[in-house]
This record gives sequence, structure tokens and C-alpha cells, in this order.
Amino acid sequence: MYPDYNNPQQTPPPYYGQSAVKTQTNSVMKRVYVRMTIGLLVSAFCALGVASSPAMLNIIFGNQFVMWGLIIAMFAMAILIPVRMMKMSSGTVLALFLVYSALMGTFLSAIFLAYKMSAIVATFFITAGTFGAMTVYGYFTKADLTKMGSFLMMALFGLIIAMLVNMFLHSSTMSYIISIVGVLIFTGLTAWDTQQVKQLSAANLDPVLADKLATMGAMNLYLDFINLFLFLLRIFGGNRD
Repeated sequence: MYPDYNNPQQTPPPYYGQSAVKTQTNSVMKRVYVRMTIGLLVSAFCALGVASSPAMLNIIFGNQFVMWGLIIAMFAMAILIPVRMMKMSSGTVLALFLVYSALMGTFLSAIFLAYKMSAIVATFFITAGTFGAMTVYGYFTKADLTKMGSFLMMALFGLIIAMLVNMFLHSSTMSYIISIVGVLIFTGLTAWDTQQVKQLSAANLDPVLADKLATMGAMNLYLDFINLFLFLLRIFGGNRD
């Protein structure tokens, strides 16, 4: 994906200077947060739109084929977009991210049936505060979060297995523990993903790749935000009753 600058046969990159690197990094990070925000807005509008339409709710959640088709489509896109990123134009990568956000919003419309609006709004602000604090930390910290990120990714796989097991056990205690662990994992991943995007944007000054990086960074942070929100909602949301 990236040139091997340690290869003596390869022409080294031109020296751009610290000012150019800083400008590039700031430019990419601004696009990351703008695109992430747009993705969240697309999801929010789609979720509200579907939740306000009994017909749409019935089509999506009243039909197992449609619901599982939606889940499989999101899963496939989450794999396809990063893998095929280098072979797609930056505009296509961004368009697919927005489509993914719309599908996610459609799927998340179910939360309006399970939780009160006041709980959803309160949890959103808690999520925004937590996410904001961790992404600021990830951006400005001088500490290397690589080891923490590797540990969190392994913990994430363990969390997914625990969630699958609990689908059969239906344990409320285990569900609560999973939610707490999920909050901790995605809180840490927010800082790690932020640092990863910042480091990559500083290491590459190619405009096309930088734009794709901005979209992929936005998608990663978008997923961190969504998962953090959902786990917090399971803890603080209660239910409609």
C-alpha cells in the first residue's frame, strides 16, 4: 500500500518540511471529523425516518430475510471498503461510506422502539463527551498507543465471542458485563484510531491517498462512536417501560 523507503533501489520521497507535513495532517484530520459528522447525521436521519414509518419498520424488522440481508450487507461493506480502497476512486470510497452510514441508520432505527427518546438523547451527549475527550487525547498524546491498540483489538474479538455466546444464554448479568467491557474497549479504540490516522496522514502527502485516508479514518471513528453509543445505551437507557 505504501512505498518502501528502505529499498535502496527506490527513489526516496521529496522532503516537504515540517510545515507542509503539519498542514497536510491538519487538512486530513479536518476532513476526517467533517465526514464522520456527516456519516452520523446520515445515520440519524435514516434512523428517525424509518422509526417514524410503521410500514418501513414492518418491512425491515418484520421480515427475517430483509433484516439479515441488511446485516450481511453492512458486514460485507465493512470488509470491502478497506480492502478495495486502493482500487477505487476517493469519491467512490466516500460514497460507499455514506451508503454504509445510511444502512447503519436504518438498522439502528430499532432503538427508538426499545428506548425512550430522553434516554437516547442523554446517552448521545454522554457518548459525545466521552468520544471527544478520547479523540483529543489520541491526537495530542506523545505516548505510543500501538501496544494498547493491539490489546484492544484482541479484546474486541473476545467481546464478539462473548456476545455470540450470550445470544444463546440470555444472561442479563453477562449482558451488563459485556456492555461495560464494550464501553472500555471502544473508549480506548477511539484514542488509538485517532493517533493512527494522525500518524498516517503525516507520513503520506499524496493528495488522492490522503483523501481516501480521511474517509477511512472517518469510518473507523464513526464505528467507534456508534459502538460506544450502543453499549452506553444498554447501560443507561433502561427501556420504554
